[in-house]
Amino acid sequence: MNKKLINFIVKKYLRFDKKNPFISISAILAFIGVSIGVMVLILSMAIMNGTAKEFEKKLFTMNYPLTIYSKFQNGLDESILNQLQEKHPNLMFSPYISSQAIIQSGDTMSGGMIFGVVPQKEAKINSIYKDALGDLELRKYDIITGQGISDKLYLNKGSKATLYFTDLNPTGFSMIPKMKRFTFQESFRSGLNAYDKAYMYTSIEALRTLLKREEGSYDGIHVYSKDAFKDIKLIEKDLEGTGAGVIGWWQQNGNFFAAMKMEKTALFIVLMLIILVASLNIISSLLMTVMSRRKEIALLLSMGASEKEIKSIFLRLGTIIGFSGILCGVALGFIGYWVLDTFDIVSLPADVYGSAKLPLDLATSDFVSILVGAVVIVLISSYYPASKATKIDVIDVLRNE
Repeated sequence: MNKKLINFIVKKYLRFDKKNPFISISAILAFIGVSIGVMVLILSMAIMNGTAKEFEKKLFTMNYPLTIYSKFQNGLDESILNQLQEKHPNLMFSPYISSQAIIQSGDTMSGGMIFGVVPQKEAKINSIYKDALGDLELRKYDIITGQGISDKLYLNKGSKATLYFTDLNPTGFSMIPKMKRFTFQESFRSGLNAYDKAYMYTSIEALRTLLKREEGSYDGIHVYSKDAFKDIKLIEKDLEGTGAGVIGWWQQNGNFFAAMKMEKTALFIVLMLIILVASLNIISSLLMTVMSRRKEIALLLSMGASEKEIKSIFLRLGTIIGFSGILCGVALGFIGYWVLDTFDIVSLPADVYGSAKLPLDLATSDFVSILVGAVVIVLISSYYPASKATKIDVIDVLRNE
């Protein structure tokens, strides 16, 4: 194969064709289309990944990596906690008692979930609770609430609030809900409205007393693990025959993340169509080049050039246009990534998305998928016109042109 001949002709065909400007314009449009397609794909995948990880971070904190629960209504025995702490010193455990409750301050009421926890243990595995706790020395009937609750009830440090529980107290001929006045100490902000308007924390002793739970009995145990997918299997084996089970945060929010994954896949396919449409300009540009250069191609074939060399010329033309578009798109994509990550060009409502800043995170797998998809489309788009160029009838062309 004569590489010098191929390179010479490719350079000649890449120059702007003044006689047939539409050929060059079509090639430029193909280059721009591929560039924009790759750039948009990179930014879109980075935003989708960043958003998913931001929500995952919030849900991870408030839902905990792993949660041990009782399969029956009698709760978990403290012996299970002691056994797991002894077998898994690398994990952190925080036992809890929980209940639905209504909190009232003045004439304003709000409902939610209240967790009775051991402050020191909970603070080790829940950074949001730890920030709210600070240097506070909580007494038995002190309470920490989400900021949504404290704002709604106008609670300040030291304010008294009454909590109504779902358990009932028999009084003569009637049943009234259990109630207790708590002292508000601090509020937390998780970044997700659903938690800020519903979650409350108090001491485990307070709920144990109010709900008449036995000493050493818990509703569940929150577990912090750096590798939850691995540790859940180990804990499952340890809990066999104890009447307790374990669930991961991804199982509690499976539908949410499955929906985000499907949305990301759909977006990837739709945006890949931009590159596919742009590649049509590569096909049209090369086909127009073939049609306008039929005489030159016929002369080359008659002078001894092989069909493989002719095919290589147009295949290389297409790949140069496409690959240069891909490289330009990658450069523009990373520039756009840096600009969006550095400057607050796009501002989001923090109460809806959990963060005021646009979250960005481009996964290596997504970047490789974008490159592979774009390269495959460009190669396929270049191959058809290249093979078409070798189908010219040399005798017929030279006779008529």
